[in-house]
Amino acid sequence: MSIKPLALFVKHDGASARSSVTCQYKCGNACFHEVPNTSKNEYFGDIVAGISRRRLFQGSAAVVLAAGAGSALAACGSDDTEKAAAVQNPGTGVGTGFDPVAPNKEDAVVIPKGYEQSVVIRWGDPVLPDAPKFDFANQTAAAQAKQFGFNNDYSALLPIAGKDNSFLLIANHEYTTEPAMFAGYKADAPTREQFEIALAAHGLSVVEVKGEQGSGKLTPVLGQYNRRITGTTEFTVTGPAAGSDFLKTSADPTGAKVLGTFNNCSGGVTPWGTVLSGEENFNQYFAGVIADETGQARGKRYGLGHPGAGQGEMPRKWETFDKRFDTAQEPNEANRFGYIIEVDPWDPAGTPVKHSAMGRFKHEAANIFVTADGTVVAYSGDDERFEYMYKFVSSKKIQPGDTAAARKANMTILDEGTLYVAKLTGDHPDQIDGTGKVPSAQGFTGKGQWIPILETGADGKGRSLVDGMTAAEVAVFTRLAGDKAGATKMDRPEDFEASPFTGKVYVALTNNKNRGDEGKAVVDEANPRKQNKNGQVLELVDDHKGTSFTWSLLLVCGDPKEADTYFAGFDKTKVSPISCPDNLAFDPHGNLWISTDGNALKSNDGLFSVVLEGANRGETKQFLTVPIGAETCGPIVTKDRVLVSVQHPGELDGASADKPGSHWPDGGTSQPRPSVVVVWKTNGEIGV
Repeated sequence: MSIKPLALFVKHDGASARSSVTCQYKCGNACFHEVPNTSKNEYFGDIVAGISRRRLFQGSAAVVLAAGAGSALAACGSDDTEKAAAVQNPGTGVGTGFDPVAPNKEDAVVIPKGYEQSVVIRWGDPVLPDAPKFDFANQTAAAQAKQFGFNNDYSALLPIAGKDNSFLLIANHEYTTEPAMFAGYKADAPTREQFEIALAAHGLSVVEVKGEQGSGKLTPVLGQYNRRITGTTEFTVTGPAAGSDFLKTSADPTGAKVLGTFNNCSGGVTPWGTVLSGEENFNQYFAGVIADETGQARGKRYGLGHPGAGQGEMPRKWETFDKRFDTAQEPNEANRFGYIIEVDPWDPAGTPVKHSAMGRFKHEAANIFVTADGTVVAYSGDDERFEYMYKFVSSKKIQPGDTAAARKANMTILDEGTLYVAKLTGDHPDQIDGTGKVPSAQGFTGKGQWIPILETGADGKGRSLVDGMTAAEVAVFTRLAGDKAGATKMDRPEDFEASPFTGKVYVALTNNKNRGDEGKAVVDEANPRKQNKNGQVLELVDDHKGTSFTWSLLLVCGDPKEADTYFAGFDKTKVSPISCPDNLAFDPHGNLWISTDGNALKSNDGLFSVVLEGANRGETKQFLTVPIGAETCGPIVTKDRVLVSVQHPGELDGASADKPGSHWPDGGTSQPRPSVVVVWKTNGEIGV
């Protein structure tokens, strides 16, 4: 890099091990700006309790569930006398029988004894048949548009019907780190070709992979479904925002067609075989200040238009090459990002969709649960300090089966229903003092309420349930609707996953260095520590299509030797240290698996198993660690293999393509390359 913006010299104060360059390029230094949520919402309100549990909904989900795709698919909780999916006593620890990996700082993926690993696909590997071989020194935008993108995050693995041991691997490409991509990169003067390469390196990849007998290894295949979705792929907008004045631009006066998707973080698989992905820190691609005061205020609520925009804080300078990234010229372009997108991986020519009925915010992901009567419920978190938790409850019922008619009906199911935002209360408010002290023998517990804010009908038209806001305003400026509804300010709610076995819903709350600071939200039972640097995992027992739930904290993360940690009451001398939970997944035995981002305990990030039920509830074990400077993303856990995305390896302060911070995965003097890795047991099933 030829320049180092001021943010690169800011220390993290122990809040995260992320490098400053990661903060700059991944989220636009979100944690170093003033918190966008300046609402006066109190955290707790009066709640009416009422919980019910549902039986497993059977249908087309069965085919997808067989993939072990990691994300929660169509599944409902069992009642106490029934066990879903023929698993006896799910979540009691069967499948976690491995020797835990010790914390480390190695430049390698470190796995347990008795396991093997290989790289499935890496940045620049061919996805389309005519893609050239990756050449780091001679990259082109045309080549990158046919190759595996940069900084893969979420991944899904779907079996291909009629092809034994063959799958579609779908991967997000969250963001680009240009100093790590281009030798001699000049941050103050990027070239047009570098801009176009970065556009092509965003989005998603769909690639067929083939397993081999006797191992868990997966090899890419140039199959018929392979596809690259990039920053220039056309998307259709549905729901109340579609066609509204808030989405119209000079290039698209219809307000219904958007080019590209950016900052795709985590995601989920639907029961009808499509993939959902969350557009997260989209604000950091836009420079300039919106002219009118109303637009400025709305933009500020999403982190747009702060004084450093386009002057190092937003380092890519894309507005230099395309005016749509300059909010002074195109104030509505940023309103076209921040949605849940849906991609049909089985239709390489299909137009992907942005679902505005599900709201616009910094979606980490959306993951689906299906109730006994076929109601589809999608949970999503807004990944920023003091932001909210949401769910979307469909009005339409899921159509079982894999017929063309059923698929057509299900492809619109997320366009009709009600969007809710969450409000919580604690059972022991007088005992929460900011130290993380456990308030009761039952741990941290409370109740919650889902507040409806938007209804969308079959015609795509919406009805606002928030005074003073139209339906289009709620769909586009959902954070403002959450403010007015009095929603709960949380510590970076990221991934949601509903257990396919019990119906309980789990939420990764990554951290919040400003919790309890003067003028900020105070500590409370769900967010019980000041300057929370290690995060926690929330467990909900939800009335899925209703409005009430109860909650408890499964984990209060950190060094188990410290008093401010909690592992569901399990013996803390027998657990692995864990910090900054991010993505969640379930294994075939009902255990929860957690990947981390920004480990604040001076170790590389990793993947952990957690026992949810029985005598060992809370037992937490580290399964693997990723290389130095990397983040663990997109875990998939099946009986045969574990997959993780290794994002931004070697992304350390002072590192660049001219001075690599890692040589993983190829070793020697090679450049680091974000990759998907598969791990399998030498003999037998994972954890057994």
